[in-house]
Amino acid sequence: MARPATPGYACRECGWTSVKWVGRCGECQTWDSLVEQGAPLRTVAPVAVGETRVARPITQIGAESSIHRPTSIGEFDRVLGGGVVPGAAILLSGEPGVGKSTLLLEVAARLARTGERVLYVSAEESAAQVRLRAERTGALTDELYLASETDLATILGQVDAVKPRLLIVDSVQTVSSAMSDGAPGQPAQVREVAGTLIRVAKERDLPVLLVGHVTKDGTIAGPRLLEHLVDVVCSFEGDRQTALRFVRALKNRFGPTDEVGCFEMTGDGIAEVPDPSGLFLSRSTAPVSGTCVAIALEGRRALPVEVQALIVGTSAPQPRRVVNGVDAGRLAMILAVLERRCGLKLSTSDVYVSTVGGMRLTEPATDLAIALAIASAVRDLALPATLAAVGEISLAGEIRPVAAAKQRRAEATRLGYTTIVDGDAGSVHAAIGAAFAAAPPRTQADVPAF
Repeated sequence: MARPATPGYACRECGWTSVKWVGRCGECQTWDSLVEQGAPLRTVAPVAVGETRVARPITQIGAESSIHRPTSIGEFDRVLGGGVVPGAAILLSGEPGVGKSTLLLEVAARLARTGERVLYVSAEESAAQVRLRAERTGALTDELYLASETDLATILGQVDAVKPRLLIVDSVQTVSSAMSDGAPGQPAQVREVAGTLIRVAKERDLPVLLVGHVTKDGTIAGPRLLEHLVDVVCSFEGDRQTALRFVRALKNRFGPTDEVGCFEMTGDGIAEVPDPSGLFLSRSTAPVSGTCVAIALEGRRALPVEVQALIVGTSAPQPRRVVNGVDAGRLAMILAVLERRCGLKLSTSDVYVSTVGGMRLTEPATDLAIALAIASAVRDLALPATLAAVGEISLAGEIRPVAAAKQRRAEATRLGYTTIVDGDAGSVHAAIGAAFAAAPPRTQADVPAF
């Protein structure tokens, strides 16, 4: 039986439209997801604009109502650009179990203690479960209101009843709306729920914090439109094996996008780390071969990170290259440069390179520190404890300048590193020679006994 002529069809998963019915969506590739759109579109007639909403010159529009309001968590305010802005929609994403709910519960409690009424809506846990976590983390306060709702209309009713100054919804993928078909978490539902909450935020100057799930590859679940709708997109990152957590701003209409907030997960919840300089250094006071300190840049922060290398001879035809916190491809390039340009024989040795504290080094500015750590391990000679390295290594064996070099040097000097090896050395071979020239002379006491 032929289908009747219709004005068009739309995918209920992603919103893709087609003039005729097809079995598979051309955008999200979902089968049997196209539904009839309904009546044809009509021309929209102009509507008279009230005096309070008429367009005005930008110079006559005041910005007093859109200033940042601090949340009393300095690291979170740093990422947001100074605090939350009235009417702002903030999306916080992260892997399961990284601590998103714990962080936002702490934000809600800190703001509630200042007298601001906060509504925390949990669509994944009951109010009693959230209360137990709040009791463990010390987030109990009278101005913090809890609700366990999964229906969008009920959440809007809670907003009308409580009249909060901050709304937190955990999470947007578990809330459903009767105005859209499909199960919670599907693209059409996420788009409808997020669009409604953002519209309420703008109309009432109510800042809204939304928790978003991520997919297997780490991207935010749901339609890409979700990231375009919100004002701020933050990513909460961290390794479950370590207590360190980072909050990064991927999009921010009210502040910079190169700031990073540092937190530490503890038994009592989450704590901010204003000065994380000592988190990525070993506690050993005796000089150890195979270690070197790099000055890495996280957002606008220059952090010292200790790189450790271990070289072990092997008779295997293919030596092992094991890394932790370092890019494997970058390490392979550094090893090739060291063997070809500096004469270090590494093709018959297993190479292990790791960072301290779970820090992940991705920028090329840490190449020189990795090379010096490997050279120190090969020669079994410890570098000075006051030495730090900054520089990118080229395939020609040259040390290239890096971004924010002055800031890195200033931070290294502030932390007590008196010898800084960087691009002034010219080449990797010269940098290794300068580093070992500054090393203390090796004595018999430095040789470990077995």
